Amino acid sequence: MTDLEDVKAFLAVAEAGSFSGAAVEMATSKSVVSRRVARLEEGLGTRLFTRSSKGITPTEAGDALRFRAGSAFGELAEALRDAARSTGELTGVLRITAPIAFGTAHLADFLVDFMRDHPKLKMDASFTNRRIDILADGIDVAVRMGALPDSTLIARRIAPMRISVAASPNYLAKLKAPKRPRDLTAHDCIIYGVPGGDLWRFRGKDRVTSIRVAGRMRSDNAETIVAAAIAGMGIVALPTFVLAGAIERGALIPLLTSFPMIEQALFAVRPPGPPPAKTRAFIDALVARFGPEPDWDYLSQASTRARTNSSEG
Repeated sequence: MTDLEDVKAFLAVAEAGSFSGAAVEMATSKSVVSRRVARLEEGLGTRLFTRSSKGITPTEAGDALRFRAGSAFGELAEALRDAARSTGELTGVLRITAPIAFGTAHLADFLVDFMRDHPKLKMDASFTNRRIDILADGIDVAVRMGALPDSTLIARRIAPMRISVAASPNYLAKLKAPKRPRDLTAHDCIIYGVPGGDLWRFRGKDRVTSIRVAGRMRSDNAETIVAAAIAGMGIVALPTFVLAGAIERGALIPLLTSFPMIEQALFAVRPPGPPPAKTRAFIDALVARFGPEPDWDYLSQASTRARTNSSEG
């Protein structure tokens, strides 16, 4: 059976580029490091380094072992650190990112509560609509919406993300409310400034209906769009977590409720590999707070039912 200390010696030599450098790193002698590497090579039946007057370089087998063993030792070290912390509090810095709309509407209060529950944990939160490179920027958790591209990142579903079409009472006093998705082409729509933001997709029994909308205003800021809609500038289609408050207080009225838009989802996305305790705890808390059915959908649906019952009565 291979001695893990031999593997550690091999990794140290590969990292340092010499036996003497590895010996310093491991606080031992050069001869001990050399014996360990030689024993590992003998046990594997292959040479792991090419030795020359210019130094040593890993062979093809050595490169493969360095890549896989290095990753495995990193995960093992993280697992051991988590085990050591299992009876203690979360520590370190948790770096998270989220879209501006969700971050300001719902995540800000959640972060305060999470930090209050874990007083030794530090938080670095970035709210941006820019798609951040999680691995390059050292992000622990990214909250993301909609379809996710294929990648090595690990995603966990937090909650459904439903889209609602709405307009203000004063807008609807001027123009007849749309009865079918195709009626939207006769209306001024406020467009969310993201790719495909002007293509509104509705789910039918047998097919999806896609409507290309147009209007005088476009913005990549959800709060600006909601303010414009409340002011009567047009019809909006936004996630219910953005519109719930305005719908609940009657500032906006849901439209086309018999024609639901294509449902998407909120995800927590993290780097591959076993997650650190702080990351796992944060994602678990996100799912517990916002899933499986978020409060903002209850508010929107209750308000819609109340207005429907009132009009029928």
